[in-house]
Amino acid sequence: MDTWQYFVHRYMHQNKFLYRHVHSQHHRLVVPQAIGALYNHPLEGLLLDTVGGMTARTGVIFFCFATVKTVDDHCGLWLPGNIFHLFFANNSAYHDIHHQLPGTKYNYSQPFFPLWDKLLGTHMPYVLVKRAEGGYEAKLMKD
Repeated sequence: MDTWQYFVHRYMHQNKFLYRHVHSQHHRLVVPQAIGALYNHPLEGLLLDTVGGMTARTGVIFFCFATVKTVDDHCGLWLPGNIFHLFFANNSAYHDIHHQLPGTKYNYSQPFFPLWDKLLGTHMPYVLVKRAEGGYEAKLMKD
């Protein structure tokens, strides 16, 4: 699923027609929020969430888990003890970088592992900076 979604997602950014008419709808949310995780064009939903080879039961369980993970990635919150942050490097901070204007050409990987970003040079490292008002902010970090 990570492989499929990485390449489809990256292609939707690189193809001007697909970005303008399909994927840009998702990027209207410059600041990700949980309710906007699946805010996208119906064609994008069909393309990104089509994975074969699973039984119906396995597919339901897997996609329920992937949906919860995707909502967490878009929530914009770094919460202590978040199990997704413990097990997956691709998390809400990682995806926040993708939604920042200078980051839209980076961090395409979703929903679980940043493998393809790291292999293909689209990984944008970040640091979590503690904010004076409380909480953390994901900031781009140059290599």
